[in-house]
Amino acid sequence: MGRAMLGGWIEEGIKPNSVVVVDPGTENLAKASALGCRALSSPLLIEEGFQPDVILLAVKPQVISDVLESYQGYAEKGALVISIAAGTRIPLFEECFGKSSAIIRTMPNTPAAVRRGMMVSCANAHVTAAHKSICDQLMQAIGTTAWVDDEAHMDAVTGLSGSGPAYVFYMIQAMTEAGVAAGLPVELSKLLAKTTVAGAGELALQSEEEIEQLRKNVTSPNGTTAAGLEVLMSKDGLGKLMKNTVAAATTRSVELG
Repeated sequence: MGRAMLGGWIEEGIKPNSVVVVDPGTENLAKASALGCRALSSPLLIEEGFQPDVILLAVKPQVISDVLESYQGYAEKGALVISIAAGTRIPLFEECFGKSSAIIRTMPNTPAAVRRGMMVSCANAHVTAAHKSICDQLMQAIGTTAWVDDEAHMDAVTGLSGSGPAYVFYMIQAMTEAGVAAGLPVELSKLLAKTTVAGAGELALQSEEEIEQLRKNVTSPNGTTAAGLEVLMSKDGLGKLMKNTVAAATTRSVELG
């Protein structure tokens, strides 16, 4: 995710040499260096006196506590902190960086890699309008942005859009397998599934009609689509399954926090 963000920023005109990438992984460092960024294997290698405007924490939630102390001094001196660690609450950052630090928690998703991500953010009380503008500028380089005032909503955001691409990928996989079961060659079935999902998603984004109406537009009475939807929209069909899926992921986000 950090790599996707970095690529988007550079495409949008942020100068690579203004970005310091800290990562213990040699592969990520090599890619950052190739882009023209300053690539360091440890925060201890950052030169004395350096003061970033923004610290973006793009690490797994399981290790977030291990890296915070290294950036404490920068936050205390006014750097805006943006975290994309799933399930990691703002009070944890305030505890480390001080309650007066400006903290933004953002939940992105993997379509950011193709600049079609969905990034939802939540700020603490010390984040200013200027801070939010900086965050939007960074996140809009890789997709669409939105804000929530109540951090409790971030668990459901994680369950729906943060984890959501995996649900769609599995749907494509299931559609592919269903096409093969109906007699199609594997590669053709895969192409049909991927292109249909991508095209329907793009139509949903661009159309001014409600999603329900778009569905109705495809559905002729007693036709093939109606026959398929009768299964998907049954009592134990996709609607119930999706509610259970998002609820499970939301619950796990709460547990991580």
